[in-house]
Order: sequence, then C-alpha cells, then structure tokens
Amino acid sequence: MKIGLDIMGGDFAPAEAIRGVQQFFEESKNTQVQLLLIGNREASAPYLPLIDAYSSRFTFVETTEVIGMHEHPTKALKEKPNSSIAVGFGLLAAGKADAFISAGNTGAMMVGSMYSVKTIEGILRPTIISPIPRTDGGYNLLLDAGANADCKPEHLVQFAQLGSLYVNRVWGIDNPRIGLLNLGEEEGKGNLLAQATYPLLKENKQINFIGNVEGRDIFLPKADVIVCEGFTGNVALKMAESVYHIFTERGIQDEFLNHFNFEIYGGTPILGINSPVVIGHGISHAMAFKNMIQEASRIVDADLPNVFKSHFAQQATV
Repeated sequence: MKIGLDIMGGDFAPAEAIRGVQQFFEESKNTQVQLLLIGNREASAPYLPLIDAYSSRFTFVETTEVIGMHEHPTKALKEKPNSSIAVGFGLLAAGKADAFISAGNTGAMMVGSMYSVKTIEGILRPTIISPIPRTDGGYNLLLDAGANADCKPEHLVQFAQLGSLYVNRVWGIDNPRIGLLNLGEEEGKGNLLAQATYPLLKENKQINFIGNVEGRDIFLPKADVIVCEGFTGNVALKMAESVYHIFTERGIQDEFLNHFNFEIYGGTPILGINSPVVIGHGISHAMAFKNMIQEASRIVDADLPNVFKSHFAQQATV
C-alpha cells in the first residue's frame, strides 16, 4: 500500500508533517504502508533526520512548487504543475499511489479530486464527512460537512448510502442507523429539502433509516450516520469546534470534551471519488498527520472506492 503525503501542506509544514510521519512509523505496526513524501527537499532537510531510521518505509518525491492556502484552486493547479498537491494527484491518477493526503489548500484538494481522480459513475456529488463525538464514547458520522451547501433530496439519499457504507466497512458497524438532521422528530417537519428527502430515505431498502434527528441528538447514540446538506453540516461542525476551544481556553478538562479535538481523527475523507483522498486542517500538527495516514490506510484496506462502485453500479441496474 502506497500513500502519498503532501508534506508542504498546512501552516506548520513541513516540520509537523514529518513529525507526524515519525509518530506513525513509531506507533504503527502496519509495515505494509509505504509513504510517498511529496515536497521540497531543501525545506524538509532539517527534519528528515527524524525519520532516517525508517528509510525503507518511505520514498521522497521532490517538488519545487507549493500552492498557497489562499491561491485560486483551479488557477494554481494549472500554473503550478510541480506543486506538491498537483504531483500528489498525478501519482494517484496514475495508480502510483493508493491514497493521497494533504493539509494544504482545501479548494485545490477538492478541484484535484473532481478533475484528476473524478467522481465514481452513478454518484451525483462527492461528499466530505466528519466524525462527531457522542456521549457513549463512540462517534456519529456527519455528512455533508461543507462541500455541498445547496442540495437536492437525491443528493442527501446518496450521502446516506455513502455514509452507511463507510461506517460499515471502515468502522465495522453492522446495519448502521441513518438519521436525517431536522428541527423536529415528526415526519413532515422541516424545510422543503427535509420534507422531500424524508420519504425517499424511508422508501430506500438499502439503508436503515430511523427518521429525523434533532440538533440535541448530534452528540447522542441515537443514529450512527446523520445526513444533512453541507450548509447545515458545516455550521453544526464549526459550532462543536467552538465549544471545544471555549472550554479548553477556560481550562475545563473533560474526557468527552477531549474527543472534540480534530487532531484525534486527523482529516476529512472525500467519499464518492475513484481513489481515497483525505483533506487535513490547515493548522494540523504531528498527531493530526499521523491520524490522517491511519485514516487513509483504513480506507484503502476497506477497498472503499470499489465498494461504492459496486453498490451504485448495482443500483443503476435495478
């Protein structure tokens, strides 16, 4: 298994990316994972001695350009073909990497995913996901977490299927429960999108739809997958992140609260594209990079893109 890692992406690159690689090598017993470290060798030179002992487990892929966090995604990918993000997607599209990770320009990562790796046939829109901690120590999966601000009912139905397959294959949960995020539990509640989506989810025999869930249910073990359009999902996610920061800044310690630290789960996978891509937060430190590598390896092990392809190909023949 070869995983490409953009070591130039993020506010603290390449230092924290390489420290994350070091942590992964020190802690992971999965020696089948070979990393392709994509970046500028000169900028990385002060930190590469940290992983000298693991030279058999990585290959350095040298690049000369970096896409900045605020550059226009499409323009930057076109004008910087030797950037770490462009080269990473090139390796992925050519089959020389099994997954690609970056904490760099999010827009460039989304554009690269759509145009280099492309959407799986039958899937209307790729989606990004986010684990949400819940009070029993587990996680709910929230999607869409921000990629699709405006959606149609059929998009949410596909998100439900993608989320269900992810939770089943990657988290190992049988027959995961699907909830539609709404402002009331009763059928018929909500805006036009929620009202139109509910009967489609209810009629779909490929998922275990349990009905509407409310905002107060997001942190409870009521559903395993919570579906919404990206506008609502991103607001909910950012609110949860702000609660974590407010309480940590006030010195309040709580085991449940600690699970809101995004570095625990690393990055956000894009579901619905032909190869695994994980997008990291721009402020990622070593722990986040380590966990992004672990997340990517789990998705590759689960053969998730092919699971999606098979599922939606069968759906097309029905």
